[in-house]
Amino acid sequence: MFSHIMIGARDLERMVAFYDAILAPLDLGRAVELDDVDDAGVIWRKENRRWPQFAIGRPINGLPATWGNGVQISFAAPSREAVDRAWTMAMQKGAHDEGAPGVRTKYAEDFYAAYCRDPEGNKLCFVHANGLSA
Repeated sequence: MFSHIMIGARDLERMVAFYDAILAPLDLGRAVELDDVDDAGVIWRKENRRWPQFAIGRPINGLPATWGNGVQISFAAPSREAVDRAWTMAMQKGAHDEGAPGVRTKYAEDFYAAYCRDPEGNKLCFVHANGLSA
């Protein structure tokens, strides 16, 4: 499907703390220490897997990082409980609510998801559904 997703960050340290907290319930761990950040950014992935990756970093072109209108990053969750934990942690860490956890039958009978915007405005979704590999 994809190798990696990367978004820009204005406050890298704050965003790393945010993503460390919200990605833990999804079994995604950080693979790069802040002292070792280069143009590849800060990377999260499943343990013992190289791909796919989620990364954040300062834009290489030196311009300020901005969120994309119409852009959403959706993370597969291993369970409904993991969706709940990730969304709750996001709310506690400064995210903005875009839709509490629940079934979205307009997408599928078993599409359980929650939505938020990270502290810099990027729209996120945490989703669990049958057949979705987390």
